[in-house]
Amino acid sequence: MAKEKSIMTNRGATRSPRVIVPRPERVRHLGPSGFGWLDARLHQEGWLGVLAPEEISTYAFLCLVADKQGVSWYRRDRMLQAMAIREDSLWHALDRLYSLDLVAYRPFGEHASEGFRQVMSIPPKGPSQR
Repeated sequence: MAKEKSIMTNRGATRSPRVIVPRPERVRHLGPSGFGWLDARLHQEGWLGVLAPEEISTYAFLCLVADKQGVSWYRRDRMLQAMAIREDSLWHALDRLYSLDLVAYRPFGEHASEGFRQVMSIPPKGPSQR
């Protein structure tokens, strides 16, 4: 039986999250090019060459903490603690991963400052065409 994850509410109580996949048409699947959730095409198609070290570590972290659909609901403060990088470096890394279409983001709610981050399948066009 899978362990159920919980999140803290404003009042400190925990509840099971209703996970929302930001881009369901882009849920990752294991393919023939690699094993696990880090797709070998990141290297083969030149993605690593266009990513800064903080962007690579942020992407790898999101891969490690994501569920089977590639979704993580880690807050930025917890990411900072776990990765030991500067706050501005994390903000820049996330913005860059969104702009390269490697990660999607959807807020928890209408006025939420945090949300779901989805590591998506590798875009069909390589990084040189972005």
